[in-house]
Amino acid sequence: MTSTFEIEPPEAALLFGPNVDAARQFTKNLAEQGEERGLIGPLELPRLWTRHILNCAIVAPLLQVGRVGDVGSGAGLPGIVLAIARPDVSFVLIEPMERRIAWLNEQVAELGLTNVDVVRARAEEAKLSSPLDQVTARAVSAFRKLIPLTAPLVRPGGELVLMKGTGATAEIDAAAKEIKRYRLSNVEVITLGEGVLNEVTRVIRATVD
Repeated sequence: MTSTFEIEPPEAALLFGPNVDAARQFTKNLAEQGEERGLIGPLELPRLWTRHILNCAIVAPLLQVGRVGDVGSGAGLPGIVLAIARPDVSFVLIEPMERRIAWLNEQVAELGLTNVDVVRARAEEAKLSSPLDQVTARAVSAFRKLIPLTAPLVRPGGELVLMKGTGATAEIDAAAKEIKRYRLSNVEVITLGEGVLNEVTRVIRATVD
């Protein structure tokens, strides 16, 4: 493993609890194979735990028991991480690229994740057996562009739980038309990890009416 790989922070055991060994294995796999397979950039290795793994895991308490979709799952951030942290939740990882689908299926098998289904599709073309209770996404697109991709996948009364950066509030303002068109309510920015992580995580949460 590369010498620049970040040492596991103590917060990992706190956030993953009894499932931390699976989180360690996934992080190790991502560190060893992620750059070569085009999943992460070389500059991410020294901050893989803090900027990516823990950044995703802190969202786990916002998830409800039910079916949660991860749109544009890519390297499994946040889908695989959340599936490790929340074995009581069923996850559907939606990803269009074949090489990323291969990676996701490998991780599901190696980590023994029985609560994950991997679907190869673009979000707008995904054919799911039933509507989702919640949908998440990370670093996929602006909120106004994500709404048409994610809201149709969610049941009435379900939620969008979308990971965002420092401009989350501005993204909500810019999405006024889409919010109205797709009948979103209770749209809010939630800041997670204050006092726990070095970098907070921002989430746009909204109800799909």
